[in-house]
Amino acid sequence: MKGRLRLGYPFLLAFASALFCIPVPMAGNGSPRQAPPPNFIVILADDLGYADVGCYGNKAVATPHIDRMARSGLRFTDFHSNGPMCSPTRAALLTGRYQQRFGIETALPLMEFPAKRLGLPGETETVAKRLKAAGYATGIFGKWHLGHHPEENPTRFGFDEFRGLLCGDGDYAAQISRNGLADWWYNHTLRPEPRAAGTTRLITEYAIRFIEKNRHRPFFLYVPHLAIHFPWMRPGDPPHRRLGKKFLGVGDPAESKLGPYVGSSHVPDVVHEMIADLDHSVGRILETLQLMDLTERTLVFFTSDNGGYTDYEGLHRGQISDNGPLRAGKTSIYEGGHRVPAIAFWPGRIAAGTVSDATSMSFDLAPTLLELAHQKPLRFQDDPPADGISLAAHLLRHEPLPERLLFWRMRQAAVRQGDWKLVRNSGGSLELYRLSTDLGEKTDLASSEPERVHRLKDALISWEREVDRRPSAISPVR
Repeated sequence: MKGRLRLGYPFLLAFASALFCIPVPMAGNGSPRQAPPPNFIVILADDLGYADVGCYGNKAVATPHIDRMARSGLRFTDFHSNGPMCSPTRAALLTGRYQQRFGIETALPLMEFPAKRLGLPGETETVAKRLKAAGYATGIFGKWHLGHHPEENPTRFGFDEFRGLLCGDGDYAAQISRNGLADWWYNHTLRPEPRAAGTTRLITEYAIRFIEKNRHRPFFLYVPHLAIHFPWMRPGDPPHRRLGKKFLGVGDPAESKLGPYVGSSHVPDVVHEMIADLDHSVGRILETLQLMDLTERTLVFFTSDNGGYTDYEGLHRGQISDNGPLRAGKTSIYEGGHRVPAIAFWPGRIAAGTVSDATSMSFDLAPTLLELAHQKPLRFQDDPPADGISLAAHLLRHEPLPERLLFWRMRQAAVRQGDWKLVRNSGGSLELYRLSTDLGEKTDLASSEPERVHRLKDALISWEREVDRRPSAISPVR
């Protein structure tokens, strides 16, 4: 792990207690007082690029609250979404498994309600199910995108309360999906709530209410924001979409799925306002924890579901997200499609100002939360435990992670081992990159490393044979 380690007062106090044998707090019967189970908040941004926030190099928009999380916690430089699009990463995050095991490899398609089943199988174990069984209050506020069928509702997968949208994107002012249908739910009930302030702030309000309501018991709060996914809209903009009207093309700017500003010079400013609004949401959640005296009892993890768009089918090239030095963006298997910002914040438990270059992924979060809650790993019928690994020891004690093979696939495929990454293009050609010296994936070393290419190719083929037990028939939707 690299980066200077700055130790705050709670960390130093714990170290001094151990060094000088200061007694730990005792319960009335003389036994050690057991600390209450930790709370967990996972904040998932949508389409936020690697360098879209200040602590990852963005100079165009201020993100003081996300930056404060990084200064007060641990910032990853080599964290990856499991997929380069929405649904795959969400499936992996909640299950700790490769999304291909559930037949989810790309974004779930647009659907009428009720829809046929295409999302998570009903028997799927999730981190929310396990924590709920352990006595946690569980809530999700925001974008689900793991199934539109009633049996695929978040309440079927361990969440006590759900408020948000089931589809992949919706109007920020009217809660209308891209295919022109109302899409804002309270558990199983369709209940649109048009608000001039916008979806980001509405999600935030419900997240805060959940914290306040459950401040006296352990809770797991999942906040999958819609921002900064299109339609690109300013906070306070009037509704862009109308019931019964489909918004599937990019021709007429007034009716584009990309929002009211597509084709104009305002898109960069609008996206920056959306990033700032997302940062404001993070700040309000952190402020609520402080007011409820829950900051040192709560692990907050912030990340994105995939890399950002650097253009959309040639539109607004270089005007949307900033992926820094990374190649390509959302939908791509190159680093810009899946290397994302990730910050772990837990004052008193995670040392402030830590920077980690450990390679980790979205599916590591479920095992991490379960270990910290002293729960057993998730298991899936006859399959082994989760594919992801717990990051708990890395977060709390800076222990290195074991080296492992990691895989991505959507149209293209990739396998990573240490510094080396093999990319298989849709036509079958192979490319090899050494990321430690070529983060931008500019120099293909496949011809000079034939043995390494062969080993990684065989590993990729073996992984595909293992995970492709339920082939997906889903067509990509952008």
